Amino acid sequence: MIDVPRRSLERATCLVVDDEPRLRQALVRVLEKDGYLCYEAGTGLEALDVLAENSVSLVLSDLRMPGMDGVQLLKVVRQRYPEIAMVMISAVDDVDTAVNCLADGAMDYLPKPCHLEEVRQRLRQALDKRRLVLEAREYKDTLERRVNEQQRRIESLFFTSIQSLADALEAKDRYTRGHSGRVSYYASLIARELALPADDVWQVALGGHVHDIGKIGVRESVLNKPGRLTDDEYEHIMTHTMVGWRILAPLLNETPKALNIVRWHHERIDGRGGPDHLAGEHIPLEARITAVADSFDAMTSRRPYRPGFWLPLDTAMKELRTHRGTQWDEAVVDAFLTVVEHGAIDWQKMNRTMDGDLGDGWPHAPTSASTVAPRVAALATS
Repeated sequence: MIDVPRRSLERATCLVVDDEPRLRQALVRVLEKDGYLCYEAGTGLEALDVLAENSVSLVLSDLRMPGMDGVQLLKVVRQRYPEIAMVMISAVDDVDTAVNCLADGAMDYLPKPCHLEEVRQRLRQALDKRRLVLEAREYKDTLERRVNEQQRRIESLFFTSIQSLADALEAKDRYTRGHSGRVSYYASLIARELALPADDVWQVALGGHVHDIGKIGVRESVLNKPGRLTDDEYEHIMTHTMVGWRILAPLLNETPKALNIVRWHHERIDGRGGPDHLAGEHIPLEARITAVADSFDAMTSRRPYRPGFWLPLDTAMKELRTHRGTQWDEAVVDAFLTVVEHGAIDWQKMNRTMDGDLGDGWPHAPTSASTVAPRVAALATS
């Protein structure tokens, strides 16, 4: 960033470019008396050499010179050194030429012969314009930095809210500990295998992390019930999709695909799922992806209704193959099978404890807001 206040106190530096040595030297003498530190160049190419080796705040350049003329020099200087103020002088008093120079970025245009007092005044005005431009640029940079800082604070508060809900759920149901992190991980692998855009992968990872938040509204007696659920109990526990959707709608309004996951991750391809009985491609792709990831982890994890064991990998994969096209999307199942076959999921590392957690090396549910953002983001990029 340009430190405008400090530079405004520095001695102004001026490069005078003119192929007429007498006029050039006369201008230099006048400017040096006014306190400028001056450099000289007889051609446009010489001027570029001077600029490459010295810090210059102002260039006063003739328009017509051999080789690189003033117009060409103006364009190069504006491209390479946009902080330098350019003032053009010319023996040709032509309105179109002056307008074109100003349009190309010159701050002023003076016809020859030049009156020295007018040159002084025009150069002071050019430096004032330059100062205003640099101050505006500094303000813009400062504002952007503050906006970015505020955005990071907002994101931190967002993830704090998300994590508070996740913590409440894990405190209520010990079987969900690690489940959301694994679902997020599996779903992000599937999304990348399907070549989804990076932002979609990020939203899939986020949605997987919070897909079961609605279970905080489910009775603990039902949530942790050993053995099979009654029909009424099953209907009660399935309300978690709508509960979670209502809770997170204000928080996830800028990540609609993550919100879709919360509501529709229990829909089925054949339309027999819930809560809205969507079928086929009417189910958002991100929800179809998470449905496979969620079901796979449910089959391969301890559950209160299935204490003491979990399905082996080959059995779980067989179940996915058997019901692809009815319960789960065929393309999504195929992508997940490819991920497993390529070794992205190391079954040997899935050393479970009685609480259903995975062994080291697997994405456990984060424990603070400071870890939620980078971990979920890592799922979308790793």
